[in-house]
Amino acid sequence: MANAKNPNKKPVEVKNGSAAESPNSRVKFEIYGEEMIEKRVKSSGNSGRVYLPPNWVGHKVKIIRTD
Repeated sequence: MANAKNPNKKPVEVKNGSAAESPNSRVKFEIYGEEMIEKRVKSSGNSGRVYLPPNWVGHKVKIIRTD
């Protein structure tokens, strides 16, 4: 079934042994981009926060937890 907001988006299939079923396993991601910054998430109320450079405002970013 397609996503109601984006009809071109395909549903995610969960396979046996995937990271979704075993949260302590590691998976490999391959990402192409323009820049990378490695930072630690700081506590902010009931959430977490990462500050990024002001020239990144308005750009699309992807966050991957590595530990």
